[in-house]
Amino acid sequence: MKNEPCCSGDNACASGAPAAPIRPGPGVSSTVYHIENMDCAVEERLIRNKLEGMSGVVDLEFNLIARKLTVHQDVENRAAIEQALRSIGMPTTLVAQGEPGSRAKGPSAALSLRQKALLAVSGICAVLAEVAAWTTGTDTSPWIAGLAAVSMVAAGLPTLKKGWIALKTLTLNINFLMCVAVGGALVLGQWPEAAMVTFLFAVAELIESLALNRARNSVNKLMRLAPEVALVWTAGEWTEVGVKAVNVGDLLRVRPGERIALDGRVTAGYSSVNQAPITGESMPVAKVVGDTVYAGTINENGVLEIQVSASNSDSVLAKIIRVIDETQGNQAPTQRFVDHFARYYTPVVVGLAIVVAVLPPVVFGVSFSVWLYKALVMLVIACPCALVLSTPVTIVSGLTAAARAGILIKGGQFLEMGHQLKVIAVDKTGTLTEGRPQVTSVSAQGKHAKDDVLLLAASLDANSTHPLAMAIMRAGPVATELKSVSKFEALPGLGVKGEIEKCVYFLGNARLMAEAGIPLPHEATPGLGETDTACTKVFLAVQTEVVGVIYIADVVRPGAAAAIKELNDIGVRTVMLTGDNAAIATSTAAQVGIQQVQAELLPEHKLDAIRILQAGYGAVGMVGDGINDAPALAQAEVGFAMGAAGSDTAIETADVALMDDDLHKIVGFIRLSRRTRAILMQNIATALGIKLVFFGLAVAGFATLWMAVFADVGASLLVVANGLRLLRRKSSL
Repeated sequence: MKNEPCCSGDNACASGAPAAPIRPGPGVSSTVYHIENMDCAVEERLIRNKLEGMSGVVDLEFNLIARKLTVHQDVENRAAIEQALRSIGMPTTLVAQGEPGSRAKGPSAALSLRQKALLAVSGICAVLAEVAAWTTGTDTSPWIAGLAAVSMVAAGLPTLKKGWIALKTLTLNINFLMCVAVGGALVLGQWPEAAMVTFLFAVAELIESLALNRARNSVNKLMRLAPEVALVWTAGEWTEVGVKAVNVGDLLRVRPGERIALDGRVTAGYSSVNQAPITGESMPVAKVVGDTVYAGTINENGVLEIQVSASNSDSVLAKIIRVIDETQGNQAPTQRFVDHFARYYTPVVVGLAIVVAVLPPVVFGVSFSVWLYKALVMLVIACPCALVLSTPVTIVSGLTAAARAGILIKGGQFLEMGHQLKVIAVDKTGTLTEGRPQVTSVSAQGKHAKDDVLLLAASLDANSTHPLAMAIMRAGPVATELKSVSKFEALPGLGVKGEIEKCVYFLGNARLMAEAGIPLPHEATPGLGETDTACTKVFLAVQTEVVGVIYIADVVRPGAAAAIKELNDIGVRTVMLTGDNAAIATSTAAQVGIQQVQAELLPEHKLDAIRILQAGYGAVGMVGDGINDAPALAQAEVGFAMGAAGSDTAIETADVALMDDDLHKIVGFIRLSRRTRAILMQNIATALGIKLVFFGLAVAGFATLWMAVFADVGASLLVVANGLRLLRRKSSL
């Protein structure tokens, strides 16, 4: 028989998907199915055996957590594939390309009335059979056997059917082992115990399935963030339209308290928007005309009109869901190890059970029935369900918890790697700093006030797109208050010149002042930080004297220093890698508390720096913008991109995408990774420990079949519940 790494019947286990998505070649098409009954590696093997030999099927890709099957085929044969799947009890629902498989049909949250009735009948009959056997002292009277038979039929037919399929496909799984154990109990004349084992196994599987659905539902909640309809301006009125029918450029209206249906830009109105579902920000963000809003976020207190900038399938929320859906099928390192171990575990234990059943009676002449019973107990606990469940549920819970906090992790391997990070290398511009110049202070000379300096400078720069000019414009008055400029002249590399109210003004750097013969002020530049080498000085002069100095810098992000301190406090070293000049880099590093700085680096130099850090410290994370830092991001064990909500490239290329610009999320990621690792180790120890204890009890004769069922499924429930703790512990981020 073939051994499967997991062998429970109706619950999710490890994914058999490859570590990376399969890329169909030329002439190969792909069809995606949602299969509600596909929960575990047992079903995967059954489907593989049925489809892999079919004409036109090139490859199969499984995502068991999402219950999604992708069939790659060079000949369109959908009807035959669907019929083949139905023939093995796997009815399908076609999933549109780009739609997460688990959205096609959510898992049932409760038992049906028929299931409850069958379980009730089975349980009552099993208890009556046990009581009757205990009071009469016999297990084999006709009416006791009849009660046991009714119990086994009511609860055990699904297991019997799956066991028969396992036998036909030569698959060693829990359904087959349970059928052997129940059959062995009947052969030994223990009808009440066979009935109780059947009932307990059915109950335990249903409880386990419901528990596992919590992991699935945690992802499904993300999918339900965006509303299905939107209020759209069409044909001269506001009309509710399904979001799939809304086009880019359409105008939406969102009332207070409603969720925003699609990504877009505000064209009218003012409000605060709760962006926590996308960015993880704790406070609502003010939105005015021109600001970007995201699908799934909540409009707090004002009516907004929004022009749609992305279709339903291209929204930031849709991309997040697609990433999570794809990463569910990727196995983390611990999961690959556990699956590899489990391939050998079950056949070894089954072999030991056979030895226990045969060797003592043959060698020592002891009772065959006693040792056969002990072997049957070992068979029940031979399935490594809890062991295999210990990783995927924990990893999916961790990925989902991170997504809720605005941290998009591209796979379990990166979530696991986070606990190993010893160094975080950080780019400066756009990471530690805001990434755009800002006016930090203004110095006025003579009779001019600071506001006058900004007004005159903004008037001169009104038509410029230079970054320094844009900074002055943002700090200056509104456009309607600017003064008229005549005889304007741009001076490349120096600044600008123009006439305002019959006076000639110069605005630019020190070289411009020198060429114009205008002396710079002798006194030290007043104001904290104005002499800092990290600042750029822009001089405003009229006629022959400087009347003001504007200081512009790429300012440090709020909270950057606190985040660096937190990283240091949890034992992670921080290093700045930047292409900026050494003076500016050193100044910024001093402000945020980074001790080690490497400046004036080209992309290939950053790559070399990462390699040196890896050789000296071990695992390294790199935080960058995903473009000029691409080589270093690829070399690092974990590459982080910030502000990914506004960047398609970051979502697609980063290992970990921070949906906003909060550096604290890197600390949260490392803490989550450490908690995930701890829970994985707890789960593996629990699963193996319970198995080892019951092996000893079985050989010693202290364990019964129904106790073995409790041990097997109880261990599974424990590891599932432990893994789901990541969803409840917000403090882990």
